[in-house]
This record gives sequence, C-alpha cells and structure tokens, in this order.
Amino acid sequence: MLSKSCANLLEMGADDLIDFSMSIKSLPRVMTTPGIINDTDEGACTDEDSCTTTSLFCDRKIIVANFLPLNSMKDQTTGEWCFTWDEDALLLQLKDGFSYDTEVIYVGCLKADIDVREQEVVSQKLLEEYGCMPTFLSPDLYKKYYHGFCKKQLWPLFHYMLPIGLHKGDLFDHSLFQAYVSANKKFADKVLEVINSDDDYVWIHDYHLMLLPTFLRKRLNRIKIGFFLHSPFPSSEIYRTLPVREEILKALLNADLIGFQTYDYARHFLSCCSRMLGLHYESKRGYIGLEYYGRIVSIKILSVGVHIGRLHSVLNHPHTISKVQEIEKKFKGKKLLLGVDDMDIFKGISLKLLAFELLLERSPYLRGNIVLVQIVNPARSTGKDVKEAREEAISIAERINNSYGTPGYDPVVLIDKPIPFYERIAYYVAAECCIVNAVRDGMNLVSYEYVVCRQGTEEMDKCRGVNVGGSHTSTLIVSEFVGCSPSLSGAFRVNPWSVEDVADALHQSIILGESERQLRHEKHYRYVSTHHVAYWAHSFSQDLKRACKDYYSQRCWALGFGLNFRVLFLSPNFRKLTFNHIVSSYKNTYRRAIFLDYDGTIMPESSVNKTPSQETISILNGLCSDPNNTVFIVSGRGRDSLSEWFSSCENLGIAAEHGYFIRWRKDVEWESNSVVADSDWMKIAKPVIQLYTDTTDGSFVEVKESAIVWHHQYADHDFGPCQAKELLDHLESVLANEPVVVKRGQHIVEVKPQGVSKGLVVEKLLGTLSNRGKPPDFVMCIGDDRSDEDMFESINNTASSNLFPSVPEVFACTVGQKPSKAKYYVEDTSEVLRLLRGITAVSTQNQKFTHYQVSFESSS
Repeated sequence: MLSKSCANLLEMGADDLIDFSMSIKSLPRVMTTPGIINDTDEGACTDEDSCTTTSLFCDRKIIVANFLPLNSMKDQTTGEWCFTWDEDALLLQLKDGFSYDTEVIYVGCLKADIDVREQEVVSQKLLEEYGCMPTFLSPDLYKKYYHGFCKKQLWPLFHYMLPIGLHKGDLFDHSLFQAYVSANKKFADKVLEVINSDDDYVWIHDYHLMLLPTFLRKRLNRIKIGFFLHSPFPSSEIYRTLPVREEILKALLNADLIGFQTYDYARHFLSCCSRMLGLHYESKRGYIGLEYYGRIVSIKILSVGVHIGRLHSVLNHPHTISKVQEIEKKFKGKKLLLGVDDMDIFKGISLKLLAFELLLERSPYLRGNIVLVQIVNPARSTGKDVKEAREEAISIAERINNSYGTPGYDPVVLIDKPIPFYERIAYYVAAECCIVNAVRDGMNLVSYEYVVCRQGTEEMDKCRGVNVGGSHTSTLIVSEFVGCSPSLSGAFRVNPWSVEDVADALHQSIILGESERQLRHEKHYRYVSTHHVAYWAHSFSQDLKRACKDYYSQRCWALGFGLNFRVLFLSPNFRKLTFNHIVSSYKNTYRRAIFLDYDGTIMPESSVNKTPSQETISILNGLCSDPNNTVFIVSGRGRDSLSEWFSSCENLGIAAEHGYFIRWRKDVEWESNSVVADSDWMKIAKPVIQLYTDTTDGSFVEVKESAIVWHHQYADHDFGPCQAKELLDHLESVLANEPVVVKRGQHIVEVKPQGVSKGLVVEKLLGTLSNRGKPPDFVMCIGDDRSDEDMFESINNTASSNLFPSVPEVFACTVGQKPSKAKYYVEDTSEVLRLLRGITAVSTQNQKFTHYQVSFESSS
C-alpha cells in the first residue's frame, strides 16, 4: 500500500501556522442501536433491535481518545466557537492508513470549556462539519478524572513510580477512581450515539479510557473494539500494587485487539493476566492471543510512526528554511546537540544536563566547540514534582554556563517556552546529534522526527547548499527505557540513570566518523520511512478485522455485573449442558454409562483438601443405586487414594492412573492394564524430575505405581509453565527409547506407559459392557483438562461405530468455556454437582415408581 503520509500533500500558509487541510465528509446524525444475531437457545443474550441494520459505507471507524484532534477558539466579535484541525494530532494523521472510502468519526473532549447552554449547538456543528462527537464533562468531574486518577494514579504507576509514602506521591483515592468510571461511561454514551451498525469498528486510545471496552461491550455484545496503549505498561510487580488492578485488566480484555508499543509492554500485560486472572496465552502463526470466555483477545505489538508528508511539508516551508539558516549561522563552527522533551519528571532532563556537564569536565577541548540546545515543551500536568523538575533543570543549566561558558558562548541553551513547530523542525535539521534520555517513556517520536528531518528534502538541501541527492548523517542517543529504543538499532543506547554512561555516549557521538554516521542514519531512515503512522494505522486496522472475523458464526451470552461484565462466545455446536437438556434422554434410556473425572470436575482444583465431601458421596451413591447405571470415576490419581476416598460407594467403578488399574465395584479385584510394566524407565525419569523440583519452588512430585507426575500448580505463574516446557523436552529426550509417553496437562507433566489413557480405558469399558449384552443407550462423560479430551474423542468415535446395535445418546461435557472436543460445557464443579444431583433425583423417582408398580401388580 502506498501511504499518503509519504506524499507532500500539505500546502503551507504565509504565516507561522501551517495549514493541514483535509476534506471531511458531512455525516448525518444517526442514532440507531445495532443488534446482534439473536440466539434461539435458552440463555442466549439478545439486543433490543435486530441486526438487520447495515452500514451505508464500505468501512466506518470510530476513533475514541481523551481529546479531539481540534483547536478551539471563540470569536470575541460574534461569540461563536471556531474550530480547526490540529495538524500535529496523531488521531488526524492516522487516517492516512485507512482506505479512501473509510468514514471516520472522532469521539473525545475539547480542549476548551464550552458553556452548558452552547454544548448542543457545538455538538451538532462538530458532527456535521468535522465528523467529531464531543464528550462534555463537568469541570469537577474532569479534574478528578484527568488531573486526578489519570495523572496522579495511572500515569506515575505506569512509569514505575510507586506511592511509597505521602511525601512520595498520592495514595490511592477511591473517589478519583469513581470519577474515572463516570467519565468512561460518558464516553461510552457518546460512542453509542454515533455507531451505526455491527460493521463499525471502534478504536480506543490510551490509558484514559481503559474501562471503555466494558461499557461498550455491555450495551453491544458483538461490538468490534480495538485498544491501543500509548504509554508503557508496567511489570506485574508494579501493576499489582494498583487496588483496582483486576477491574482494569478485565475491562481491557473486553476489547478484541489490544496494541502495545513494544514487546516488553505486551509481555508485562500478559504476565499480569496470567498472575492475577489465571489466563494463559499462546502464539499461533505469529499472532499472540489470550483465550477469555470463548473469545481470543489478540495482542498487537507495533510502535507508532511519524507522518512523513507532514514533516516534508514543514521542511519546505520558507519559515523553516530561514530558521535553519539562522541556527546554522548562530552556531557555526560548533557541534550542535539537541534535546526535545516535555517538562516531566520522567523525561530525564536534569540527568541529561548532568551528563553534559561531566562531558565538559572530562574533555576540556570540547569547551567552546559544543552546544546543547534543550527545548522544553510545556508540561501536560501540574504539581509540585513538575515545578521542582523545572527549577532543577534551570539551576543545572545556569551552573554549567557559569562554569564553562565564556562571553558570547553558553554551553547550554535552554528554551523554556512554547515555540512554533517549524522552529523545532529547524533545530532537528541543524543538530548533529539528538539525545532522548527519558527514564521511562511509552514511545517518544522525537527520534523518528529527527531522522526524517536530517534526511531532509530537495528544497531544504538546495537552500542549505547541500549536495542534492547526496548522503545524509545523523546520530542518536536513546534511553533503554524508551519505547522507540528497540527499533533504533544504530543508536547509542544508554542507561539514563548512569550519568557516566550518557557522558560516554555523548563523547562517542562527537568523535564518530562521517561514514559511520551515514550508515547509522541510513539504517534508521529505512525503518522510519517504512514504519510511518499510516503503516501503523493500516496494520492495526487489518489486525482488528482479523480478530473480529468469526463474530457472526458464534453464539454469545452476557455474564457478570458492573466492571466484572464479560461476554461468553461459543461456537453454534458448543452449548451449555443444563438439566433440561439431559433429563428427557435420561428418563427414556435404560442402560446408562456415566464417566466422571475427579480433580477439576467433582473436586475443585483450588481445594486443598482433596477428600470428597459427604454431598459428593451421597450423589454418587444415588447414581450407583440405579441398576440401569454404570458409573465410573476416571482419574489420573492412584488407586490407593481413590479406594480410600470412595470406600463407602459400593457400586462405584474406578479407573485409576488413567485406566492402568480398573475396578468395576468395591467387592471385586483390581484389573491391571495388559501392557507389561517395565519399571526401568523410572530410574531414568526420577532424577530428572527431582532436579526440576529442587529448582522450582512450589512444585512437587507424585509417584504412582505406573506413572510419575510433576506438579507445578503452586509454583510461580510464569516460571512454573516455563520449567514444565523444559522438563517435557528433557524427559522426551532421555526417554526416547523407553516404552513410555510424556504428556503435559493442566499444571502437570506426566510420564506413563504407552497405551494408557483415559480415552482407551473408556473405549475398553464401553466394549466390555457391549460384550456382556448391556450396550449403553446413554453415555455421559464430564472432565476438565487435556487428558479428558481423549475421553471425549473416544466416546464420540465409539458411539458412531458398529459397536452398539443403536446409536446411544452422547453427552460429552467439559468444565469451563474453552476449545474442546466435547459438545457441551458447564461453568464449574458446583454446576457439575448440581447437574448430577438433578439426575440422581430422577433415578430415585424412577425407582420409587418401579417399586410402586411392582407392589401394585403383586397385590393384584
């Protein structure tokens, strides 16, 4: 795709402001509520309207952010509000990544305080003329939402600043979070006013609106949502200190695609989901996905780029060219270093100045030959920390100038005032080296802008007397903790906290040879010129479409309340198993086979005491008391434990150690698998497993008669699965020539003899029943993990084979909503017991009726 951002599309005005004119289609104010595909099954969620509404446009996107990409000004003569596009706004520039027929609507706040009486008129004007839907928040709400929760809670935390004490920062204030919730709800209301159909895509930007996906998903279950976080996402050790950590994670997971600037930020988010919500993620064909209630939430890793066409237009502006010439004349004969930062405690301005001071101290020959121009953009927030950071930077700059300056020469030029965009661009062009020294920053596009400006344009080269089409150079010093660092492999990467490290990098950049500077610049420019803002927007848009492509082939159910709301998505053939589904089949059949897993099925995984409750024993005895039922516990546990736990169940069958041992009733002997047990492999496996147990806190070994199991349920959420993978590979290597298989299950790695699995034992049990003249006409199987998938597959295959005279009713059911070979699911172990209790009651009624019927016939 040829990006529009690469073309010089912008016409420059005669004044300091640059016109970034773009045609915006006039939009009707449509307020229809899209529906979803109605489900006919019981329990499926529906919306009030049907999904017959279709979009009139080929493609429609709603971009939501804290601020609209507009400048606002009130005409003092007429009293009317006037608006112009903000040319530098990323939200405006990303449109270049969409197709020409894409309808784009913006939702966000204005940067001006609009009187309540004027808000309706302004809203209508902005929607019709600019395609913008303003969100109006009261001054008190905005203060608490933006300056309160966003800037005092989330912003510091996401930049690794913890409120250790009252003097270090503000502790969590729940009233500020309530304001954050209220503001996100108001944004949701505005999105719902402009959304037209299920074909619309909603793209939410940054940490100000992390709860918005939940409020949108709650109203429109099949809404297509993308979210991009422009700031860093902290490590789990930092993020877990946030009191509302789970609420925010769950809200983000209501999006379909979540984007991050770097892999580190995505990795931290995934780790938080794993540690705090128990979710697992995997990468398939280059895409990372989180399974969340039947939906795959996709993770996107791609940094934002710059608008090449915008920069080229500014470079060719006469004001810019004139300013470049002025700067080069002013600093002629000196090496110009440049820093461009917002006044922020995380930008590392003071650390940069200290490193420059150390450079001058160590290298006297550079005094008088080098200048650092530090442009300080206005602070985006206020507070004591920002004020102190500004005062500190000014103090250090003055000290350097007093120590190393001479009449007519200041080593540091601190520009602490707003300057026009073209002037900043001019400094980029003139500077031989740019320093981005932030101690923590989400992306920081200063480096990218610098590279593009150093490449220049033909017009700029002519005016500067540079050989047109010749080579260009640039040098970058970039902090390791900035989002752009991984993509700039030719930059000097520094630890901003190490003043010596930064000073050394400054010295190396100064003495760097011309050819080396040229090679580094070309490398950077190749990346920046191809990974521009249009590329980023187009890539995100395409991935969002891919993430939502299966929506209309799935059923959905609404679950939870408030910030715990989520939507369960399932395939049409995968449905919840309820008592009403199964009762009629149960009543009308006479030879029933029931197979139940133990851990995670009738015993919660979280339970420390694994002994079955009296209620569970009572339910199993009730099922077994029906002469038409054959009930088996099919478990990976050893036969001794299972025999002890179910000693009061006389008629219960047990298949222990995945079917290696089988007992049909309590009063019969155990049968062992016909596979010859060769225990020599255990001598090889035990030392290997013990090694991983010793090095993984929380793990333990379970030695069975036929198998060895390594458990890591209580180990670290990240380290345990990592060690399990390593152990699996290790065991497969050392046991390659042994008659065993190594399998990984839920929180376990197991080594067991070949030919032993739950699927094979269920097939054997069904075959035995058929050979005894009791082929079942009803088969129910319930399990929860990977080993139970073998049971589901075996039952489905056996039921459709010639083993039975007639096809039985089959109910293969998994515990939890997840991809499975079963056709049914239940939520958890409590639902399993509730279901079993219900059919036990049916058996009891049938037995009473049969007893009454026999008694009646005898008396007759």
